[in-house]
Amino acid sequence: MVKLRLKRCGRKQRVVYRIVAIDVRSRREGKDLQKVGFYDSIKNQTYLNVPAILYFLEKGAQPTGTVQDILKRVGVFKELYPNQTKLN
Repeated sequence: MVKLRLKRCGRKQRVVYRIVAIDVRSRREGKDLQKVGFYDSIKNQTYLNVPAILYFLEKGAQPTGTVQDILKRVGVFKELYPNQTKLN
């Protein structure tokens, strides 16, 4: 099973997270399938490769809680489910 989750990068006190598609059996810094974005929690910046994220979500990838919150804030689920007005 594939998950969309955060991969920690950067240095001490200046952490940056990559959003990656990765096998659930891999560890946090393990080999990822594809990098689909990054999230800087200090500067509150986000970059997403939306077509790649939509591809993995359509294939059944499950986002973790934090990644799901990031995707909701950007509005990726509106592109995936355009007919639904409210998602849980």
